[in-house]
Amino acid sequence: MNLDAYLPVILFILVGVAVGVVPQVIGFVLGPHRPNAAKNSPYECGFEPFEDARMKFDVRYYLVAILFILFDLEIAFLFPWAVSLNEIGAPGFWAMMVFLTILVVGFVYEWKKGALDWE
Repeated sequence: MNLDAYLPVILFILVGVAVGVVPQVIGFVLGPHRPNAAKNSPYECGFEPFEDARMKFDVRYYLVAILFILFDLEIAFLFPWAVSLNEIGAPGFWAMMVFLTILVVGFVYEWKKGALDWE
């Protein structure tokens, strides 16, 4: 059995592991080690982590994050559409216009409801 065909795959895996592990090892070895209470404490969405775990908290952080992911993913559909616009022609163009109209209506709705306002 000829293993030469697997050499690029093995090399790719080794380079990927090296790119992920080597900077972490360098940072651990050469980085400063000055731990304190603030650095070792957990951080959660901008509110003080030293209170009761059952306290009420504002869900605006999660709402803004979900809206960002939603609109970011929808905008990501524009890149393949723009690249293949010549092949898909007018039906593809108008399908994307419907998609963008729905996107804009959703954005205006969220804006009017105040979901994007930060108080």
